[in-house]
Amino acid sequence: MITVSNLSLVFSDKKLFEDVNIKFTKGNCYGVIGANGAGKSTFLKILSSQREPSKGSVIIDKDKRLAFLSQDQNAFDDFSVIQTVMMGHQQLFEIMQQKEVLYAKDTITDEEGYLLSELETTFAEMNGWEAESDAEKLLHGLRISKFDFEKKMSEILPKNKVKILLAQALFGNPDILLLDEPTNNLDFDAITWLEKFLMDYENTVITVSHDRHFLNNVCTHMVDIDYYQVKLYSGNYDFWIESSQLVQKLMADKNKKKEDQIAELKAFITRFSANLSKSSQATSRKKSLEKIELDEIVPSTRKYPFIGFDIEKQLGKDVLEVDNLSYELDGKPLFKNVSFTMSNGDKVALLGENNLANTVLIKILAGELNPTSGTIKWGQTARVSHFPSDNDDFFNNKSLNLIDWLRPYSKEPAESYLRGFLGRMLFSGDQALKEVKHLSGGERMRCMYSKLMLSQANTLLIDAPTNHLDLESIQAVNKGFEEYKGAMVIASHDHTLLQSVCNKIVEIGSQGALMYEGKLDEYLTIEELKSKRLSLNQ
Repeated sequence: MITVSNLSLVFSDKKLFEDVNIKFTKGNCYGVIGANGAGKSTFLKILSSQREPSKGSVIIDKDKRLAFLSQDQNAFDDFSVIQTVMMGHQQLFEIMQQKEVLYAKDTITDEEGYLLSELETTFAEMNGWEAESDAEKLLHGLRISKFDFEKKMSEILPKNKVKILLAQALFGNPDILLLDEPTNNLDFDAITWLEKFLMDYENTVITVSHDRHFLNNVCTHMVDIDYYQVKLYSGNYDFWIESSQLVQKLMADKNKKKEDQIAELKAFITRFSANLSKSSQATSRKKSLEKIELDEIVPSTRKYPFIGFDIEKQLGKDVLEVDNLSYELDGKPLFKNVSFTMSNGDKVALLGENNLANTVLIKILAGELNPTSGTIKWGQTARVSHFPSDNDDFFNNKSLNLIDWLRPYSKEPAESYLRGFLGRMLFSGDQALKEVKHLSGGERMRCMYSKLMLSQANTLLIDAPTNHLDLESIQAVNKGFEEYKGAMVIASHDHTLLQSVCNKIVEIGSQGALMYEGKLDEYLTIEELKSKRLSLNQ
């Protein structure tokens, strides 16, 4: 379907990867993983001909159509929603436009008549008569209102533009589908719909994602960018990470016989060979996995930060009581009638279609905003720390190095003490002297986690905790939150994080709120709650 031969991308000061040889075949979904800056998105751009490699080639089988998820939300502002989706099949859309021009003429020449006949034949062969209904089905699946179908994209909310551009990429059943972070800013229902769509997809999918739940559900293979190489492994993300860690453990034990190592690895492979997605291919994958030898899986060079929270003062039984909380923005309800309670040990997942509503609610809980109505009552023992989704204000003094940046948030000013917290977040040695103006988004997030750990708070308000982080840092965050002994409110789109950490769900909308005591998976699948959830924003 798509063959990569001797591909390299090398800059004057940096090498991303070299001598890459991979063949992507029909019926499989490939998840591209690697540390931040490894070149995941760049690799997809090379596959889609948006970027030229230093050397090598990408060969796509003849007559195969490739679609790429657009990241430019404003590129289609002059087109209607339906038109934007159908533009995903550019040849079909151009034929539709040519037909429209010809049919609008009062009279046409013989030459134009022949052209129109050819266009109609090609249009029918491309299933053009079903194009609009196919586009509508995609939009319905992603919960775009039918009242928006004929609106211009410039009139559409950003949260829905993301879904429309995703529908554009999926439209017309492309032979090769390239998706760069397709779950970003999608609500859980839309992600679930997309997962089911891709599980049933018969063509080739290649995706970059930091969503572990998504990678596990849809991927049949992992493409790992590491050691300046791009290597292909069978199995989903959990299989890749656990097998990689197992190999690392076994290779460290120099006294263990290789035969025993191989037997242990193959036993592990047998247990994990059945992937959730593409069940019809499980048997063939199992056969290929059973052939894997020890040397075929190389442990990753990527490093994991350490996130762990000490609590200065123990939390009492009653933590928080929220009663009929509402907030209006420009005279319209952002959310209303939000009520829930928290006790010691509760970890609340805050859900909602509108990310701004989640952020505002957390800011109200943190005392940074006042509600339009309603009350908040914190327990006497609660010591609260807020981890915001936007951390720009914390890095205004760009000349500070990391040690001096962190010092105001610490009771202990000694450099050795501060270096310890920065070291946990992979800022060791001279990296701790790096000026904050040179930090990437992911590095800023790691600094914010150092600050959060220093707070020793017994209650955490966490907004978008995985933004800009690589998968290794996300796993560290997940583990730290699981082991935290205090209470938490978390607003996030990371399914795995919320499922493993939280024991309560609060979903908010402009028309009300729902609270559920239990795990996320239970909440999302209980039928009687689905209609109630749909009504929250209607």
